[in-house]
Amino acid sequence: MTTLQAIILAIIEGITEFLPVSSTGHMIIGSTIMGIQQDEFVKLFTVAIQFGTILSVVVLYWKRFFQSLDFYLKLLAGFIPAVIAGLLFKDQVDMLLENVVVVGVMLFLGGLVFLFIDRLNPEAAEGVEQPMTFKQATLIGIWQCLAMVPGVSRSAATIIGGMTQGLSRKNAAEFSFFLAVPTMFAATVKSIYDYVKDGGAFTNEHLQLFAIGNAVAFIVAIVAIRSFISYLTKSGFKAFGWYRIAVGGVIIALHLAGVSMQMM
Repeated sequence: MTTLQAIILAIIEGITEFLPVSSTGHMIIGSTIMGIQQDEFVKLFTVAIQFGTILSVVVLYWKRFFQSLDFYLKLLAGFIPAVIAGLLFKDQVDMLLENVVVVGVMLFLGGLVFLFIDRLNPEAAEGVEQPMTFKQATLIGIWQCLAMVPGVSRSAATIIGGMTQGLSRKNAAEFSFFLAVPTMFAATVKSIYDYVKDGGAFTNEHLQLFAIGNAVAFIVAIVAIRSFISYLTKSGFKAFGWYRIAVGGVIIALHLAGVSMQMM
């Protein structure tokens, strides 16, 4: 993987991590298009640059992280289901990460949901905010487990989960951002641990790619979060639904036409 390819993947990560369009799916698509050889370091890189995006949440919402113990306990309640699911289904998820067709199908199906989510649940879309309960946080965490399938989108799953629990678009999105911090931090640490345990080593070039990737992802994610919250509050999910349907449809069509969409 070259420095330019690392920067492009970081831009993709920064833009898509907090949008309901699947950052993992888009990085799989981007890697496939650029013909990046999927060795163990590249797989680690696509996870580890999430550190830059979660740092953007901490910077933008730093006051929220100095609220109360209750805030962290509810994050923990939402985080635990993902830990359990990750331990139980890690091998199956790793296999799915190499299948671009799965990404296409899940993007398409998720897009259909987004076309109608506001219409099916208008009260949650407009939202009269109430303090979140531990039950709501846990149920949103269970929804987050769906994002283990590439193409579903962690952001999409948790925002939809939040809206089913009566949160407004804005508050569902913001809780999705907060829940990303422990979830993605844990995934990054676990991936680095597994890489080292299996004999992986970090060269100076690897460390430079990590530094560049995280810096780019951090800057891009800050812009994406601010733009997303503003757009989502005013316009809802329909545009994201059509986008997912278009991208997923193209992938499915290429597959049906016999174009190889497997990872290198």
